[in-house]
Amino acid sequence: MTFRGSVMISLQALQATWNIILHSRGHNISRVTFMSAVSSQEKQVEVLEYPFHEQIAIVVPEALLEGHNYTLKIEYSANISSSYYGFYGTSYTDENNEKKDEQYTALSNMPKKSSVIMEDGLIQDEFSESVKMSTYLVAFIVGEMKNRSQDINGTLVSVYAVPEKIGQVYYALETTVKLLDFYQNYFELRYPLKKLDLVAIPDFEAGAMENWGLLTFREETLLYDSNTSSVADRKLVFKIIAHELSHQWFGNLVTMEWWNDLWLNEGFATFMEYFSLETIFKELSSYEDFLDARFKTMKKDSLNSSHPISSSSVQSSEQIEEMFDSLSYFKGASLLLMLKTYLSEDVFQNAVILYLRNHSYSSIQSDDLWESFNEVTNKTLDVKKMMKTWTLQKGFPLVTVQRKGKELLVQQERFFSNRKPEIQPSDASYLWHIPISYVTEGRNYSKNPSVSLLDKKSGVINLTEEVQWIKVNTNMNGYYIVHYADEDWEALIKQLKINPYVLSDKDRANLINNIFELAGLGKVPLQRAFNLIDYLGNETCTAPTTEALFQTGLIYDLLEKLGHMDLASRLVTRVFKLLRSQIQQQTWTDEGTPSVRELRSALLEFACTHSLENCTTAAMKLFSDWMASNGTQSLPTDVMTTVFKVGAKTERGWSFLLSKYISIGSEAEKNKILEALASSEDVRKLYWLMKSSLSGDTIRTQKLSFIIRTVGRHFPGYLLAWDFVKENWNKLVQKFHLGSYTIQSIVAGSTHLFSTKAHLSEVQAFFENQSEATFRLHCVQEALEVIQLNIQWMEKNLKTLTWWL
Repeated sequence: MTFRGSVMISLQALQATWNIILHSRGHNISRVTFMSAVSSQEKQVEVLEYPFHEQIAIVVPEALLEGHNYTLKIEYSANISSSYYGFYGTSYTDENNEKKDEQYTALSNMPKKSSVIMEDGLIQDEFSESVKMSTYLVAFIVGEMKNRSQDINGTLVSVYAVPEKIGQVYYALETTVKLLDFYQNYFELRYPLKKLDLVAIPDFEAGAMENWGLLTFREETLLYDSNTSSVADRKLVFKIIAHELSHQWFGNLVTMEWWNDLWLNEGFATFMEYFSLETIFKELSSYEDFLDARFKTMKKDSLNSSHPISSSSVQSSEQIEEMFDSLSYFKGASLLLMLKTYLSEDVFQNAVILYLRNHSYSSIQSDDLWESFNEVTNKTLDVKKMMKTWTLQKGFPLVTVQRKGKELLVQQERFFSNRKPEIQPSDASYLWHIPISYVTEGRNYSKNPSVSLLDKKSGVINLTEEVQWIKVNTNMNGYYIVHYADEDWEALIKQLKINPYVLSDKDRANLINNIFELAGLGKVPLQRAFNLIDYLGNETCTAPTTEALFQTGLIYDLLEKLGHMDLASRLVTRVFKLLRSQIQQQTWTDEGTPSVRELRSALLEFACTHSLENCTTAAMKLFSDWMASNGTQSLPTDVMTTVFKVGAKTERGWSFLLSKYISIGSEAEKNKILEALASSEDVRKLYWLMKSSLSGDTIRTQKLSFIIRTVGRHFPGYLLAWDFVKENWNKLVQKFHLGSYTIQSIVAGSTHLFSTKAHLSEVQAFFENQSEATFRLHCVQEALEVIQLNIQWMEKNLKTLTWWL
């Protein structure tokens, strides 16, 4: 299928030039005319194409003069795209398994102005002129959709979905209305358009996209089905809507000048999604997710292959796509959290309001943001100078602290995962301006935690009294890892055993994270990390428990993949002893607060994966009853994935789940089924899943990276996932583009558990044989570095583990 189009571009030359360069991909350009405002005579001109950079150059007949206006008209045709880029088509089947294309609706960024039936029976829709906006935010959609709407102070909010899923849009509508109200108040700026559409699209590569006035989503990130959506699904829908909605201000109203400052868009939107959730739906405990995101991001940022979030060299389309990684989103958000905590709520909000007001409908650089902050702090603190130390260098600091009587000695260096002598990082000169916060015994959290700024290599903080213990980086609001002197670690370990609750759950999770990361570095003996988590028998909160499961799970995965089964099961036994009483208290229900429910999911998942207690029996009983009811009996949503995974272990169970996957209409339930299908131990089934997702037949291609990641996590599939990626590399890159988030996810998901020199050479050789642009990708360099670190970790710790586990 092809389509035709034309575009008229008004230009003003800011300086004299012969060239006009535009981005273009996949267009057959049939005619280009050029006209200057002075002569008002159209001239046909020629076009040069440079596909490597996805650019075209217009060869103008005369030099463009400074300050003069010109008009360019381009006529073109193109194929409806077969990837997720450009104008692409997608089909879906309704409940009667009929492919659909009947009553069409057309949507664009602005409200519809008129609709006319043409002579050939086609309908021509015309939309109002847009506000001044960036071209990447333009969108249009044609398809069969239904909607539900609500007017909020003159803005019509509508949520669209395919007709049979219209019943799943109400949660999104209610959430959007609340968020729109919250943002307009917080930013003290009205949303500028008359309408706001949110559309659930059956096949969509990204999670969502913030096109101005026409937000597009995957079905799973917008639709909510109360019978099958878990608390995590509900949070996901809220977070993604909050993220895209905040972009209507950060990104759309105020846009970064070039993609090197992408973090200004994405970091802010990510920060606002957590901040708005905490404010509007405190009961969802979204701070746990933000904390977890910081842990994972710092793991990535500690690698040599990391990059500064504000990068100078972003030119090619691969480099632009690569900026869309977890650093731009989550490191950006973490730095804003650190800044807000340090400056106070009010100063932060006032600076944001000033920034949006001063730069509406224009493009900015990082400095413009910091200058707004400096205006509000009235230069009492040079925010620009402080924040540049975080945005212009990669990585983050390791702060080492030691108590000497009433003094706390602190020093900073770069936290660097790879300490092999041949990789001496050029980070000796790295210096950050670090807000050092701390709590000690007897100082409760309601009194402001003490904070001082460390902007030199080392410093001394005066404590008011001698204390038993000290915990630095309160609630982990700062983007850094803390290492203590031996006796200070021991004091914290002792305190956790006596009474963990003098520290917040964030602080406990933070200690678990830091000590395991430091053990990986060889700064702390691994045994001390395990001594610290010995207190977990008394832990009742989600964040510390899930972080302990994550850290010990990584060790388990490496041991298992290397075939050290005996050692791996001894590790599980040790962790199980700590969590046994918690696991025994769990019920197979959806009862409790959101946080309690998420903890239940994690604990029962752990118990069933390792066949502990009688977890598998209980899950199998629920699965058999569900299967006997032909999938109509409702299962508790928080344990659904675990139940499905146990059920998928049998031949009959797997086939039944697949048949349900094909026939049901809830994306939330389909994702849980898919995870279970991809956790099978039958290699043929895993191969079939990846193959059919790549072709997009039974399973949509948008799910492929999720399948590869899931297959790559488990023992029988982890070699298969990598083989599949190698074998289909060219198809994958065609479909998802080099450098895209999906490709990053596929490369990491298929290699991150390798820990032998043979695998390292194999992965390296494979990528060296591709183009140079491929080998240079951050995600490829990161994959190689992760394998090296896994090898080092094993060399360092295997003996110790064998000895004391």
